[in-house]
Amino acid sequence: MAVVPLLILVFFVVALVDIILRDSSQVKHLPKITWIFIVILLPLIGGVLWFALGREYPSAAYRRPRGTFVTREQHAPGAPAARSLSTEEQLAALEREIADDRIRRLEDEVRRRRDGELDPDPR
Repeated sequence: MAVVPLLILVFFVVALVDIILRDSSQVKHLPKITWIFIVILLPLIGGVLWFALGREYPSAAYRRPRGTFVTREQHAPGAPAARSLSTEEQLAALEREIADDRIRRLEDEVRRRRDGELDPDPR
């Protein structure tokens, strides 16, 4: 019967370590020090409350899909963190790409007309 108190102790330690190591911006509803006192005074209930209410979990948009791993090149120390583009940035990049392609086609057409390869009036 010593298994249940041992599991409660492990749960208490995991909750306490998680609170201490978590950045203050990722703690919800109460200050970090208050969560520490709650978990110390009420180990089982405090730990459950911490994981249910106090801890901020990453949203689905920021989670990596299962089975993917971060390589050393992706997470090199000192390297700037890669960020995904917003929808507006993606649309702007697409519009720039379309405009660049159109400019290239028009420049090719002007070059061909200068060289006499293309009749200016196709009628």
